[in-house]
Amino acid sequence: MPSYKPFQPEAYRPRMSPFWYLDRWPYFQFIVRETSAFFVVYFTVIMLMQICAIETGVGAYAKFQAFMACPVVMVLNVIALASISFHAVTWFILVPRVFVRHVMGNVLPDFLISVPNFGAWLVASAVVAAFVLGIF
Repeated sequence: MPSYKPFQPEAYRPRMSPFWYLDRWPYFQFIVRETSAFFVVYFTVIMLMQICAIETGVGAYAKFQAFMACPVVMVLNVIALASISFHAVTWFILVPRVFVRHVMGNVLPDFLISVPNFGAWLVASAVVAAFVLGIF
């Protein structure tokens, strides 16, 4: 156990504002990206509710559709979509910074790591849109 002398000075602890993330754009981006996890959970719960309503029957699914048509829910869905899109874009841009990108001793450029992620997102979105629009 360490021995302390009387009147030992305290460790230096700089004061930090509770709004430290507003000082710089990258900090704010980080907080918004982390906060968007709430909307991921929200979409997951909505999808589970939809699956449950489909499984229960036509009447339950009609009630679910009426709930989803409520203006408050529609606005919340638009906010959630924007938040999750921001989360995905910033994550795809962040991937080259955390991904080991050495191939045969050469460092790959950032865009060679990010572009396939955006491409996969685009293809997945096109497939979902094709199913929703009845093309498939």
